[in-house]
Amino acid sequence: MKKTINFIILAAIMAILSSGCVERRLTINTSPTDAKVILNDEYIGTSPVTVSFNWYGTYNIRIEKDGFTTLNTHRKLNAPWYDRFPFDFFAQISPKKTVDAYDWSFELSPAQPIDRQQLIEDAQQIRGSL
Repeated sequence: MKKTINFIILAAIMAILSSGCVERRLTINTSPTDAKVILNDEYIGTSPVTVSFNWYGTYNIRIEKDGFTTLNTHRKLNAPWYDRFPFDFFAQISPKKTVDAYDWSFELSPAQPIDRQQLIEDAQQIRGSL
């Protein structure tokens, strides 16, 4: 009987600890909209796009759209105070749902047409220096 009660208590504690009440969301907006968004080499959709994430740190972002210069950059997500030791334990088991949402906005530049003659001259200069 005592083993059954201990098992039930342990199962209840595990259920509470694994429930997790922190929702993490990242929204990426672009101007213009409908650009392809690649986050850490994974296509996540067209802007505006919202994804959930599990960890804080530096993210690599690539944004592509026809007629615009491809944007390659990175941004850092810093963990809030309640997601740091020892507070993170209590945030996960809290009955109150916590939403940690971030919005990143990027502006794309129109692509500049390539000057064919300048490209040929640059290639010849590089060739000559080899």
